[in-house]
Amino acid sequence: MTLAVSAPRPFTVAIPQAALDAIAARVAAFVMPDVPAGGPGGPWAYGANADYMAALIAHWQGGFDWRKAEAGLNRFPQFTARVGEIDIHFVHEKGSNPAPRPLILSHGWPGSYFEFLHIVETLAHPERFGGKAEDGFDVIVPSLPGYGFSGKPKRPISPRTIAAHFDALLTRALGYDRYIAQGGDWGSAVSGWLGYEAPACAGVHLNMLGWRSPGVGPESDEERAYAMRAAALFEAEGGYFREQSTKPLTLSYALMDSPVGVAAWIVEKFHGWSDLKDGRIESVYSMDQMLTNVMIYLVTGTFATSTWLYRGLFEDAGGAPVPEKARIEKPVGIANFPVDLIPFPPRSMVERQMNVARWTDMGEGGHFAALEKPEKLVADIAAFARGIGF
Repeated sequence: MTLAVSAPRPFTVAIPQAALDAIAARVAAFVMPDVPAGGPGGPWAYGANADYMAALIAHWQGGFDWRKAEAGLNRFPQFTARVGEIDIHFVHEKGSNPAPRPLILSHGWPGSYFEFLHIVETLAHPERFGGKAEDGFDVIVPSLPGYGFSGKPKRPISPRTIAAHFDALLTRALGYDRYIAQGGDWGSAVSGWLGYEAPACAGVHLNMLGWRSPGVGPESDEERAYAMRAAALFEAEGGYFREQSTKPLTLSYALMDSPVGVAAWIVEKFHGWSDLKDGRIESVYSMDQMLTNVMIYLVTGTFATSTWLYRGLFEDAGGAPVPEKARIEKPVGIANFPVDLIPFPPRSMVERQMNVARWTDMGEGGHFAALEKPEKLVADIAAFARGIGF
């Protein structure tokens, strides 16, 4: 796929006050739904917990400061570059190492580039935190097409197509000839495709298995037991996936009109996919973090287009069919955090799909690794890069 690219243009997040006021008015007008009394499974069993949502709404109205959050989003250099027909928004923080070591960090749904901002400085300038300058990366953090401050595709596209756009951004718009790709959620699928198809990708670091080889299935008793557990997890928690991959537009009519609805849809996933203490979402995430991420969807009007990626997975092939049991031969690092929608399969099953050069069982942490366990993620990325001689 050959994509035309433009030179990067500086970008600053600056949301008009009128847009913020419109969101605030809809939050103020929200009427809480009836809530079931009791029932098995705890206060989140029926969906986003009503007590937490009431507290979040109160904080949204009386404590959350978007302008402060906006300043945080702007603390690193940001740009947009036209790649094909889409403007790609990205952070680009050049590292302390005089020899560029580019690292692209790709988010997923329901996250945003905000997930990575608090680890950018550590990765780019490790000498500021007790490390060595020569270990610094040039850190690139894009917003996925249809998400945040990137442009919106005209139709659903797939992770494979996004990978082609990101490779063009890195190699042609930014001029890098080698890079490492890291990601979780959709970012793991995008990073996997970069490792499989992009010659400039030197290695891939994943905290979720989003790229899967066709025809690779469970073979051992351990792998079959995992497949049964994974299927049960998806049956219990995969309703959002089925809706977003089949009828995303219907969902969007409701949630594009309801900031609180968007918040509930997103916050529930942060609760369900994270390694929490005593089931309390506030044990890991502050309300300011939750609302900053939610507001990125709201101020850009991208909730609808963010869900298109689920439909695009099935209707945008993005290239020639992948052969049965194809394998990523570039070195792959696995950061296995234990709590996720679908945890990693046994290593034996992963290794039939990719060249696992490093595998780390983290022992704690969940789906949103950069927010939950930033030190562990940063250390593992750095160790993986050293291990493959990057």
